[in-house]
Amino acid sequence: MRDTRESRLLLVLLIAVAFALITVDIRGGEDSPVDGARQGAATVFGPIESGVSAAVDPVGNAVSAIRDSGQRHDRLAALEKENAALKARLGSDDRSRSRLKQLDKMLKIAGQGQYGIKGAEVIAIGAAQGFSWTITVDVGANDGIKRDMTVLNAEGLVGRVTTVGPNTATVLLASDPDFTVGTRMESGDELGFASGQGDRPLRVELLNGKAEVKKGDRLVTFGSQADRPFVPGVPVGVVSRVDPSGGGLTRTLYVTPYVGFTKLDIVGVVVEAPKKDPRDTVLPPKPKPTPRPTVTVTVTPSAEAPVDGQNQQEQ
Repeated sequence: MRDTRESRLLLVLLIAVAFALITVDIRGGEDSPVDGARQGAATVFGPIESGVSAAVDPVGNAVSAIRDSGQRHDRLAALEKENAALKARLGSDDRSRSRLKQLDKMLKIAGQGQYGIKGAEVIAIGAAQGFSWTITVDVGANDGIKRDMTVLNAEGLVGRVTTVGPNTATVLLASDPDFTVGTRMESGDELGFASGQGDRPLRVELLNGKAEVKKGDRLVTFGSQADRPFVPGVPVGVVSRVDPSGGGLTRTLYVTPYVGFTKLDIVGVVVEAPKKDPRDTVLPPKPKPTPRPTVTVTVTPSAEAPVDGQNQQEQ
């Protein structure tokens, strides 16, 4: 269509009519005179709109899914981070609980034996010199630690202090071959000397070669003069083997120590000795023996066995 005066007038007229219809439709509401025409248009163009919508919706859904997927990924990452932090915190709490349990048990032992102790944490294993069985603890001269002090933990005798620095100290473990401590048998006065053998049981030489000793007997420290380097009554271990008595002046025992020297964490340095020997009060309760089941066998006479009276009649 050419751009003429008539065509421009027609366009203006159509626009005016369109605005008039819109005005009438708005003012008429539900009773609008063009409502029938609108319904007819919906009938004709509705299926077309549905087809277009069906074609467009998957794209929209895909975009929405991608957006939601990104949000879910971010949330998953956040949850994984929270879980990792929670696991780390729980792991730390488990370790703290384990340490508190060790400390609590060690304080009970100190209370039973009336030992004044200084708690410490093991910060290193081994020494710079040689291949000794030693540990380094985080207390030293500034904490009142001195050479030749007894070291224990929640289980029993750990060792003795050998070197002291301002803030750290070296402890020679009872498992070291150069370690020796005086011992006393539980519920008796049999004395001996225990020596370390590395990862093997302690070797104990009893002074009485005829002493009556059996597997399962327990030993504690005898104590030293002026309580240095050892205070009395600290649990040492349990007899695991007794060498046959050969009529010698001494008798050899092998003792499994209470302390696990490869897993030390919290220890206590005895800075104040007890006023009197605690004897056996610091030893743990003896384990109760496991009852063994008793089997009773009852013999029932066989039904086929002849009776004495029948045998006499047959004879």
